[in-house]
Amino acid sequence: MRDAHKAIGLALLSVLIIGYFIGQGLNAHNYAFFLSLRLPKVMAIVLAAIAISSSSLVFQTITNNRILTPSILGFDSLYVMIQVMIVVMFGSMSVWLIDAKVNFVITTLAMCGFASILFGFYFRRKNSNVFTLLLIGIVCGSLFGSVTNFFTMLLDPNEFMNLQNTMFASFSNVNKDLVYWSIVPLALCLANLYRLSNKLDVFWLGVDNAKSLGVDTKKVTMQVMMTITLMVSISTALVGPVLFFGLIVVSLTRQMFTGYQHRFLLMAGSLLSVVLLVGGQWLIEKVFAFDTTISVIINFVGGSYFLFLLMRNKFD
Repeated sequence: MRDAHKAIGLALLSVLIIGYFIGQGLNAHNYAFFLSLRLPKVMAIVLAAIAISSSSLVFQTITNNRILTPSILGFDSLYVMIQVMIVVMFGSMSVWLIDAKVNFVITTLAMCGFASILFGFYFRRKNSNVFTLLLIGIVCGSLFGSVTNFFTMLLDPNEFMNLQNTMFASFSNVNKDLVYWSIVPLALCLANLYRLSNKLDVFWLGVDNAKSLGVDTKKVTMQVMMTITLMVSISTALVGPVLFFGLIVVSLTRQMFTGYQHRFLLMAGSLLSVVLLVGGQWLIEKVFAFDTTISVIINFVGGSYFLFLLMRNKFD
């Protein structure tokens, strides 16, 4: 019951924060203008928050490790590299970069294609270990980062300025059409995770125990990894790369709630993620007056928290 009460409290708090964020300063004369700007921004924050928290939660379940996030597979680095390569080959005024919907489709297809090749070749092995997959992801992420840095140094400064907005998380410039485009694929991803939630609950017992209980662990892992890839593509296309936010949200969710069922944890983590992201964006706009970006705060807090988790696990 306590977990249910906490979830209801988070739901009410998220509604209050969203309502205050949208309605602050509105009157009969300016509401149409400000709503047209704030509603897509809030929707982008909510969609990205749900995608990041849900993908990070099931990723930690699959890997059986509480300090890992999907960014370790190199998807964030791949996203940035794709944007850089588009500018290098077609220029910063290319429709592939300017048109948000075309760029979203290309980026998502490229990331899902990379994931299909990576997972397809990997899971063909009989004795595949998910930690080997993580090491491959780290190597690929380092490679993508090196390629990005190399071509970035060759870019014209003006083209680099046009590209810089896609390299950091930001909620200031949100494309309305892209926000609405993301709703359906994200809903399908969440539906798939809820469909697999009972099998994911069994993963808490370990891979060997899950196999003995009749769960096809390779198939479930493959399905979850592809779903995570699509969710990371959606969140990154909406707000840019956010490295440590998933780690913060999932860790806080596990500390706040004692339940183990993924259906409940997915909902609770999403609510907490919405509260933190919307509240963080309000701080950026009202307290810091846009003097910094939310990604700077997330990376600072998340990096410090990541080091704290490493040190605590070491001494435990």
